[in-house]
Amino acid sequence: MPNTIIDPPVLEPGTLRVIPIGGLGEIGRNMTCFEIDGKILIVDCGVLFPEEHQPGVDLILPDFTSIKDRLDDIVGVVLTHGHEDHIGAVPYLLKLRKDIPLIGSGLTLALIEAKLKEHRIVPYTLPVKEGQIEALGPFDLEFVAVNHSIPDALAVFIDTDAGTVLVTGDFKMDQLPLDGRLTDLRAFARLGEEGVDLFLVDSTNADVPGFTPLERSIGPVLDQVIAKSERRVIVASFSSHVHRVQQVLDAAHAHGRRVAFLGRSMVRNMGIAADLGYLNVPEGLLIDYKKAKDLPEDKIVYMSTGSQGEPMAVLSRMANLDHAIEPGPGDTVILASSLIPGNENAVYRVIDGLTKLGANVVHKGNAKVHVSGHAAAGELLYCYNILQPKNVLPVHGEYRHLVANQKLAIDSGVPAQNTFIGEDGIVIDLKDGVAKVVGQLDVGLVYVDGSTVGEITDADLKDRRILAEEGFISVIVVVDSKTGHIISGPEVHAKGFAEDDKVFADIKPKVAKALAEAAENGVRDTHALSQVIRRTVGRWVNTSFRRRPMIVPLVIEA
Repeated sequence: MPNTIIDPPVLEPGTLRVIPIGGLGEIGRNMTCFEIDGKILIVDCGVLFPEEHQPGVDLILPDFTSIKDRLDDIVGVVLTHGHEDHIGAVPYLLKLRKDIPLIGSGLTLALIEAKLKEHRIVPYTLPVKEGQIEALGPFDLEFVAVNHSIPDALAVFIDTDAGTVLVTGDFKMDQLPLDGRLTDLRAFARLGEEGVDLFLVDSTNADVPGFTPLERSIGPVLDQVIAKSERRVIVASFSSHVHRVQQVLDAAHAHGRRVAFLGRSMVRNMGIAADLGYLNVPEGLLIDYKKAKDLPEDKIVYMSTGSQGEPMAVLSRMANLDHAIEPGPGDTVILASSLIPGNENAVYRVIDGLTKLGANVVHKGNAKVHVSGHAAAGELLYCYNILQPKNVLPVHGEYRHLVANQKLAIDSGVPAQNTFIGEDGIVIDLKDGVAKVVGQLDVGLVYVDGSTVGEITDADLKDRRILAEEGFISVIVVVDSKTGHIISGPEVHAKGFAEDDKVFADIKPKVAKALAEAAENGVRDTHALSQVIRRTVGRWVNTSFRRRPMIVPLVIEA
């Protein structure tokens, strides 16, 4: 059940207020606001990708309502790493105020700068590294290296007069990382000694026992699959997964294949990663995909987007034979990514489509071609034991993940009353090491649909679902403006109803009778007459066909 909306009290001086705007009860839209003494710090500003019950939606943004009137109070936005669910909404925030400072690592800022360029925004940025300390208004920030599925990820330690907060961002504890960059447990231990009053911790894998497997365990599997492939190899992954792309490049190079990047975001992000030295590309390995078709089929690897079954991404278009590259017998397709909750059906449709075309599809379900970028339960327990935080707010996870993370915190010794499970918009005040829930904001989903932002409502999406699932029936009637009597009609037209038009012969007399009765009762208003038609047709179609199509009456006065 949704939490009751409770307006928080006026924030007292010297008290830190923490409000997660996104990332609670969902995988994505990560954004948390910290406020003290009239100044606001934001950590992350990401997007959520739509599910099947949100047709036509491109992206889902955090709800900026609570800060829209306070943009000048924002001292900066800290970006923990470069994944879309942590940086994707930044352009929409900066459209409200373009000079909000962005703070992050070199790769993270390079990725967001490239994205902002498409929106014609030149940001003010502050590059930081692990171990660096920066002051932003009343916030003293220390950045800590963490290991994740993208290079250069950072946790941030926030020190204020009211207390301290550690935000992990997304992280895991890979002990043999591909880039040699470990999660800095020594820094975690030092911060634990200094005292962590509130711990905001990644919950994505909190319900997975043990430890997340090593990233380097994927390399030999990819190498083996590519070695055995008879024809072309197509690897789908997130467009920012630099480590996975590096493993594919290494395997392709080892077996005399060249690599072509597919998908605008893949080309852009890997170009940035290579320029900054995060991606090692052997000389002559890359080839433009348009020229790749001239190579022998056993000498090419395509690296594409679309691992989540996105309809417009490269892999889905291949499965639908709507791309220049058409997979077939002898081709191998590798889905080298995890399944984000909610995307299962879309991914399996793509797998089925590729399989029907004769391709050999390798995915996490039948081969070890992906490991998660998030800490499992064993790693989280290490964190709790090292840090011994006074209070814990699990973030970044669906509800079951948050609860599992809460249980780990309690098992490690954090008092149950000091652990907080909430929804987006929960308001927590912190002072002198004491944290308490003081309110719940009304935080909604903001839909991006083409160039439209925030105009599409849940009611609009419901209409779209009805149109997709139940069809559409229109009824046109011309009535006398003075008497209300029918002059012409009713004409009935249907789309997507899957019934012969002859069936509407039964309903036309019912509509005419209902309108005649309304006219006798003095009803002349076209809206009221339209409602009469809608009720009459609705009852009939529901009773006769067990269907609930969209019914659109049109009453014209003459």
